[in-house]
Formats: sequence, C-alpha cells, structure tokens
Amino acid sequence: MTAAVPIIVCGAAGRMGRTITALVAAESRARLHAAIEAHGHVTVGQDAGTLAGVSALGVPVSDDYAAAAAPGTVTLDFTAAPAAVAHLRVAADAGAGIVIGTTGFSAAETRELDALAARTRCVIAANMSVGINVLLMLVEQAARVLGPGFDAEIVEIHHRLKVDSPSGTALALGHAAATGLRRDFDASKRLAREGIVGARSDSEIGIVALRGGDVVGDHTVVFAGMGERVELTHRAHSRDCLARGAVRAGLWLAGQAPSRYSMRDVLGL
Repeated sequence: MTAAVPIIVCGAAGRMGRTITALVAAESRARLHAAIEAHGHVTVGQDAGTLAGVSALGVPVSDDYAAAAAPGTVTLDFTAAPAAVAHLRVAADAGAGIVIGTTGFSAAETRELDALAARTRCVIAANMSVGINVLLMLVEQAARVLGPGFDAEIVEIHHRLKVDSPSGTALALGHAAATGLRRDFDASKRLAREGIVGARSDSEIGIVALRGGDVVGDHTVVFAGMGERVELTHRAHSRDCLARGAVRAGLWLAGQAPSRYSMRDVLGL
C-alpha cells in the first residue's frame, strides 16, 4: 500500500486553511503533517482538526514552518503574498514540495517566485479549481478559433473583503485569451474604463472587477463579434472547489521530480 502523503497546511486558521484541513482529514491518500499560522497567532497550540470543525487530529497549530518542511512533505499554501514567498524560500531550501494558491503578488515577488520555484517540486496557480483550469484551456482555444474579429472582455465578481483587483484568475484568463490571439497580454490589457476613453481598439483585452457581498468568485469571458456573442462562465458555489483542487495538486506533486508545474500539468490538459 502506498504511504499517505504528509501534508502541511499554511494559513490553517483561515477559511481556506480550515477547509483544506477538513479535506485532508477525510482523504485516505493524505495525512496532516503540520498546520501553520503566523507567529504569535491566537490559534497556535490549538488542535488543527478541532479548529477545522472535524475531530481532533493530534496536530497542534504551529508558527514554525521551517521545522515542519521536509523533502517528503507537500505544503498547501493559501496565505498572503509575502508569506507565500517566504514559505517557498523555506520549501526550496528544505527540498519540500509546495502548492501555492495565493494571488496578489507584486512584480518583485513574482520575480522571486520564478527564481525559487524550479529548486523544488512546486505548483503555482492563480486558481486551483479544476473547473477554472478547464475554462482557461477553453478560453485559449476559443480565442484562437474566433480570432481578432471577436473582442475579448472579462468580468469578475468576488466578495467585498477581497484585497486584490482584478483577481488573479481574471488576469490568468486574460493571458489565456492573449495566448490564443497571439498577443502580448501586458500590452493589450485594459483594466476597466472611465470617462471619454474613445472607441475600443482591436487589440484590447478588457477586464472589469466587481466587489460585493459574500460572492466566492464568478468569472465570465465574453467574445463579442458582429451579430453574435460567445460567453464562457465559471461560478464557484463555495471555496470547496479551490480546496479540492489544491489537495488534488498536492497528491499529484508528491510523485513528481523537482520543477515548477501548473494546474494544467496536474490535470493533464
């Protein structure tokens, strides 16, 4: 019988961390190795299973990630961007696998991620949802087939507490559309519009971000042509889809060679 993958959950007290902990507890192919929170967090010392709303797991929340990271472990990280970069540094030094679902990285943080990621087994994805990653593939294919005669626009809505805008997923969808259209996304993106901005250019890929209520996350990519329109939409009903994708990525990553991977690799797309 294959040994269960030892999983470390970073951000264990957060909504995603608690959901992931509960899923790991129910997954026969995994076991909770450690649960990590920020130094001095009020939950340090509490049982991670109890915190997640399941039975006690005998794993107390810790603030020492370096002590937990080891070559055979896989970390699932949904923390703030600076913390995720710091965890990747530790994982790379320890030879530990790590799955990062955090978004909102600065340009400098992104460069450091890129430099560190290849030093260990690593999956970095703007969205861990299996459905979203299928959508990314479909958007790239649709953009390629529909061509420049269809204007690509993206609309996303998230809960009122989300701090980054537009979402990392919306940006990933923009990159997918740009790839299909053979464009440079950074040169083509148009983040919202205000005032007298003139007619839309043929090269634009527009993104509009909405914030309100408790919306987990909806993303729609619109390809608007002359006389017709194609819309591709994904709606997350709960954070479970993100957590399930992260656990799936962690189980897959355990058997891979050191390298940087994407959810496309995980799903074989």
